[in-house]
Amino acid sequence: MAITVNGVAINEAEINEAVEQANDAPGARDAITQELILREVLTQQARKEGITNPDADAAIGELLDSHIKVEAPSEEECRRFYDENPQSFMRGEQVEAAHILFAVEDATSAGLVRARAEGVLAEVKAEPYKFAAVAREQSACPSGKQGGELGRFGRGQMVPEFEAAAFSLKEGEISPELVETQFGFHIIKAGARHGGEKVSFDEARERLTGFLAEMANRRALSGYLNQLVSEAKVEGYTLPTA
Repeated sequence: MAITVNGVAINEAEINEAVEQANDAPGARDAITQELILREVLTQQARKEGITNPDADAAIGELLDSHIKVEAPSEEECRRFYDENPQSFMRGEQVEAAHILFAVEDATSAGLVRARAEGVLAEVKAEPYKFAAVAREQSACPSGKQGGELGRFGRGQMVPEFEAAAFSLKEGEISPELVETQFGFHIIKAGARHGGEKVSFDEARERLTGFLAEMANRRALSGYLNQLVSEAKVEGYTLPTA
């Protein structure tokens, strides 16, 4: 049965081609299908709202910019997060870590990249000794040549999501889930931990505000996408519930 979004067919040949390019990675077909459905839903909504940019990605970007507006977090919200996550605000504390990076080029390709990364995560969790070898073969980061080793780093030297995950792991532990950052999806393996002292709220405020704003933006985007999908008539494929 053909897959359609509000009567518009999703190109089966395009799905097959993308699956082939992904080397039949676990979950690739579902991830690609969901991406194409989502792209079609967004494109139709953009046209419905009068966005005429002929470039579909640009039109989708305009649509999302017009709907995803998030207020800066309040001082109360920042303070609450600070108080509830003391381990995230240590000065001088350092950790050694390695990672495998799966780069994401654009929002609509994220599902396929995630599917590939999930497959590799399952592999290295089952056989942790393969981590360095897999990093050399799969990582999009230059550190892949060194088995993913990033060396020793402290607070504030990595993007917040990566930092929070790396400092939450025990030595030798691999992140139980993929860690998503602006660069893509990471599989992180922690090394030795080195102690430090707590950073004051005033010092952490600016970075914390940016982090919470980014998290709020992602939640708003997810909610908007779920709303559009729930309102669309998708036939021939059942999208997973969020």
